[in-house]
Amino acid sequence: MNWFTEELPGIGGVYKQTAEDFQVSEIPLYPCSGKGEHTYLWIEKSGITTRNLLSQLAKGLKIKERDLGYAGLKDARALTRQMISVPFSQLDQIGKLHLNKAKILQINRHDNKLRLGHLLGNHFTITLRKTDSEALPRAKRILEQLQKRGVPNLFGEQRYGSLGNSAQLGRLLLQKKFSKFCREYLGNPQLIRNRSWKEAAELYRQDHLQMALDKLPGGMDDERRLLQALLRGKSHRTAVYSLPKNLLRLFLSAAQSQFFDQLLLQRLPDLGRLIDGDIAVKHVNGACFRVEHAAMEQTRADNFEISPSAPLFGSKVMLAAGEPGKTEMILLEEAGLTFDSWKLGDGLTMTGERRPLRVPLTEPEIINHGENFITLSFSLPKGSYATSVLRELIKESPSQEQIDPPMQ
Repeated sequence: MNWFTEELPGIGGVYKQTAEDFQVSEIPLYPCSGKGEHTYLWIEKSGITTRNLLSQLAKGLKIKERDLGYAGLKDARALTRQMISVPFSQLDQIGKLHLNKAKILQINRHDNKLRLGHLLGNHFTITLRKTDSEALPRAKRILEQLQKRGVPNLFGEQRYGSLGNSAQLGRLLLQKKFSKFCREYLGNPQLIRNRSWKEAAELYRQDHLQMALDKLPGGMDDERRLLQALLRGKSHRTAVYSLPKNLLRLFLSAAQSQFFDQLLLQRLPDLGRLIDGDIAVKHVNGACFRVEHAAMEQTRADNFEISPSAPLFGSKVMLAAGEPGKTEMILLEEAGLTFDSWKLGDGLTMTGERRPLRVPLTEPEIINHGENFITLSFSLPKGSYATSVLRELIKESPSQEQIDPPMQ
């Protein structure tokens, strides 16, 4: 396994021992105006997903989920703070809400509905436990290098769901293998800890659909919907498309993410080195351009003005030329996909975009340390993951303690 800072020894350790060990707060893109047709709720949650939070809010306020706005999805196994917008007409109902594993910290008002991506980034406060005896000086050296050279822009394991199969589900959807999708979606019994869910998955694989439905634990409404469609005699395709579009898009996005991670890992540890044909991204505004002569642009990359990129594949994404372009195309072809594969229609088409291979690390700081633990804080741009920083610090394969468990 390669790392961006492979010349520096890691500190070991595990994270997410408790929710408080992994804290995330959104950095808003703009301040609230104090007026307008939308109420902005600053919400702290722990132990639930953003989707669960949105569902609670929609049911409690008696509105559609599509009426709610949010800037990004936040981990379930963490203490997170994020903004959610609701129609101002619901202001009187907000005080009557009873949220599970979440609380409203602040209420404000703004002109527009919050949209996905409407944030500058996220600020993290993370405690690593079971670190080695040299953790403090080693962590300082690694953070100094990451601040200077950037952080690998990996998505990481949290992008791929509790069973690690979200990207596989996305690929099966793209390949139109709907029967295999249903089997994968109900889950591999060998990976499931929850007894009822495990039994339901086993029964599904034995074609006992009604028994599988009866065994599903509470909270698995989407899985229930899929099984009910199959029991009504619907095709696997129809059953799959009965699932919420935002969930299907999540799987497609995970497939994009996995392809990107594969391309990034192939470029380690030289994420700042340009190659002829690369598509470079300007960090100041996200604009892209093709690198015709890498040697002429390398100084800008060394100054962190630009970085090479890889695609989030889609129907319209621009691919690199030269050797980087060949690598990108081979990866897509080996998966049995083309640009047209991403034209799913019905709100599911993925057009694609370019994503930089590295991102800046802002204000890294070690705020506490002791025997076998270290607490650090830092900020990353939107769409980037703290686990990429932790990966460089730990330099070990994630232990089971670090991986979000399946639903309990």
